[in-house]
This record gives sequence, structure tokens and C-alpha cells, in this order.
Amino acid sequence: MSSENKHVADNAGEVHLSKLQIIIGSTRPTRSADLVHPWITKTATAQSGLEVEVLDLVDWPLPFFSEHFGTIGDINDPSYSAPILKAWNKKIKEGDAYIFVTPEYNHSITGVLKNAFDSVWASNGFRNKPIAIVGYSAGIGGGIRAVEHLAQIAVEAEAVPLRNTVIIPFVGEAFDEAGQPKSSFTRVCLDVLLDDVAWWSTALKQARTAGELTPGRFRVRAAMMADKTESKNT
Repeated sequence: MSSENKHVADNAGEVHLSKLQIIIGSTRPTRSADLVHPWITKTATAQSGLEVEVLDLVDWPLPFFSEHFGTIGDINDPSYSAPILKAWNKKIKEGDAYIFVTPEYNHSITGVLKNAFDSVWASNGFRNKPIAIVGYSAGIGGGIRAVEHLAQIAVEAEAVPLRNTVIIPFVGEAFDEAGQPKSSFTRVCLDVLLDDVAWWSTALKQARTAGELTPGRFRVRAAMMADKTESKNT
């Protein structure tokens, strides 16, 4: 991996590593995520050249999403309906890239992960940032349907879901005593995924620094209001 993909320099030439947040999307006491995420975190820290932070949803007991424009307060500095929601949005805003570690429940992601994603609201915390996904399951599917569903959710948040993923079937048997995957294919897939995360985090961080468009839904609303005003005046 080339160093040019690992960081962004500011105008003074100071190097800033992109921050990668690894989000653990299961809170079950018997979760298999604890087999998976230590390997991802260790590999990302050693290879990617990114500043790595783990966000375990066990540590973020978010209320069930019920925010609306009446609960967030000042749109420029939202207070939200609970301090933990403000803290969660602030934390996500700090990230430049994300790896979601998710099992598959009923052909989708976990409820707690969907709630955490939905709770990043008003802040647009995921917007214009890369999202990579690691899926796992106890069976042959490896969480692939959860991965596909999460990619669709990410698009709606105007994030950039990456094509390359890591799929871990039969997760209970997938790791050796040292916590490493028994399959070389799994190891290679993570290396590829981390290369993508590093490249995209740098590219999109540079683009955000240069300036961002207003979110599309606001531009559409403004254009429609302008169109109505123009129609009334003609």
C-alpha cells in the first residue's frame, strides 16, 4: 500500500491520518463479533496507516430512534432529545471512514445497528465518507444479505459503500487459537478492503476539504420552492 493513500496534508504540510471507525453491530451477550473484530482491529492498525477507533454498540445504549426537527434544537448545533444522541453524532462526525462488523438477522442487519445508523441524523455524519462492511454468520451465507442491505442504507445517508467486502461463513469455526482466520481468502479480502478504505478515505477527505454540496434533499426542496415562486410571479 503506498503512503500517498494513507493521509492528507493540510496547507502547512502537516500530515493528518484519516480516522477509521470500526463499528461493532451486535450487542448479544453470545455474539460472534468478538471472534471477528479483534482480528480486523489488529490488522487495520498494523497495515492501513489509518488512525483506528473501535465503536462497540454495547457501549452506546442509544434510545430507539424518534428524533424530529422539534427535538434537535439548533440545526447548526443540535442538542437532540438525549445527551447520548448528541455524543453519538459528534463521535461519528469525527470519522473519515467506517468498517461495520455485522451478523445477519432475518436477511438483514441487526436492529441495534439500524437504530445506531438512523440516529446519525441532522449531523449527516456518514455523508461523503467510505463505508466498508464485514459480514459473518453461523451458516454458509456469511452475512452477505446483511452486507447488501447495509450498502443500500448507506447510499441513503449519502455515504459511499465500497464494493469489496469480507464475508465469513461458519464463523464459529473460522478462526484459529491465535484469533487468525483459517482461510487465506478471508485474510486477503481484508487486505483488499483496507486498501480500498485507505484510498477512498484520502480521496473523499480531500474532496470534503475542498468544499461539499448541500445535501441533495435540501437542494431539491430549495429548487422546488424557487420554481413555485417563479410560477406565481409569471
